[in-house]
Amino acid sequence: MIDHIKTVIFDWDGTLHESMHIYEKAFRKAFQYLVDKGYAEQKTFTAKDISLFLGKNPQEMWQTILPNTKDIHIQEASQLISEEMLKSIKHHEAKLYPHAEEVLTYLKEKGYKLVYLSNSKNYYMEAMRQAFKLDRYFDLYLTSEMYQYIPKKMILNQVLSSLEAPMVMIGDRDIDIETGIYNAILTIGCLYGYGLENELKDADYLIEDLLSLKRIL
Repeated sequence: MIDHIKTVIFDWDGTLHESMHIYEKAFRKAFQYLVDKGYAEQKTFTAKDISLFLGKNPQEMWQTILPNTKDIHIQEASQLISEEMLKSIKHHEAKLYPHAEEVLTYLKEKGYKLVYLSNSKNYYMEAMRQAFKLDRYFDLYLTSEMYQYIPKKMILNQVLSSLEAPMVMIGDRDIDIETGIYNAILTIGCLYGYGLENELKDADYLIEDLLSLKRIL
């Protein structure tokens, strides 16, 4: 059990939100748009391929797969993803991982300060905030858009002094573990998420499911 923690910082996609329910079809539609317009060549993506884009900020994601595509075309595809995902959220297609709300309630009742930290756009965070009534749990929301898409570790670094220590960072990608290490706080890696297992090798703790947090926090 981890003692004395005051602030728990959560990644969102792949940690609390089972994102592929709404992200996969939005990504496929946006990429097909680029192909149909002649801005990209046809390419086959598996669900696993697409899941590995989760956790990256939008600029990083597109740079990974289409480094030579014009920014204006990427912006069009990115806007299409935003519109499709927002539509899915409003249609109640977004799903949290099993026991997510139970665990968040548990942590809140124990007196932890909870922080939402995501490499996402503001609209997405606000849609999730409304869809899942996240104000019941979270004390602070941080997105990459709020900070001009600087690295996640730098976003946390900018607010670190305002948060109550000790802290722990929880996430499913190497970016999340790097964020914790860079800011000299404990890290918990989520093996059930969208990262590859070796991405979490430097985490202080590993969990197979969210319920495990009730045993260690």
